[in-house]
Amino acid sequence: MSSADASHDPELPDVDERLVAPESGYEIYDGKLVRAAPAGEARGTRLSKIVTLVEIHTKTELDVAYGMLTRTSETSDIAPDVSVFPRARDPLTGGRQLEQLVFEVVSPESLSHAGRKAAKLIARGVRRVFAIDVEQTRALEWSASLGTWSMLDTSAVIEDPMLAVPLPIEALVRPDEVDDALARALLIKGKPVIEAFLAQRRAEGLARSRAAAVIVILDWRGVAWRGADARRARADPRRARPIDARPLAHASRDVHRHRRAVHRSVIQRPSRDARASQRERPCQS
Repeated sequence: MSSADASHDPELPDVDERLVAPESGYEIYDGKLVRAAPAGEARGTRLSKIVTLVEIHTKTELDVAYGMLTRTSETSDIAPDVSVFPRARDPLTGGRQLEQLVFEVVSPESLSHAGRKAAKLIARGVRRVFAIDVEQTRALEWSASLGTWSMLDTSAVIEDPMLAVPLPIEALVRPDEVDDALARALLIKGKPVIEAFLAQRRAEGLARSRAAAVIVILDWRGVAWRGADARRARADPRRARPIDARPLAHASRDVHRHRRAVHRSVIQRPSRDARASQRERPCQS
């Protein structure tokens, strides 16, 4: 049975049909009420970063939820740590669609429990379930064919149709990699605010280059430029407000005139030694 078939199995309840009250802090596994343990510092801080990472890397038509209950069977109603699911309503039920990706933050002691949860989610139709081990700095993915976890290469990336940008595994397991991964994803996704910022920086760089060129040419011409304006412009050429395009244009013309004059003097005028030689040469009858 495919994931799509499993999520719409008529013998199963809808994914948002509750066995346990939301916000109660409980889940139900095989008919047994189980309290969802609150997170400690290590798990809690990693969860916050993983939620942000997954949110930034997913496509805009998807939603990301933390601790959202999902009905996996008649007797189980469980809450994955992080769920990625379509924002659009289910066309058949009108309710929430089943999540496509799930991320669990685990420890070596809780990995077996996370495996039982992963098996239930995969059986319901969730396509992929990942586990992030905060203590051993590793990432795993549940293998339905093997019935166990498979280790992932931390130097690799997670690629999936639900992701707008490949998700680097190293950022999931190492907190110091999160900022770079977020910045890279935002640049690749090309958000308007990022594009506007980059355009502004490019414009500032061009203005800085032009102002610096004006200062160099004015110095070359020996223009006396003193006072606060000069100090401000030399410290930061972008602040060279009194300078406009006219000095640059005049200086540029002077440079070309000087070059032409030098060229004519070298080509057309004889050197001093040549003129002296001509004066000393005797006239021939």
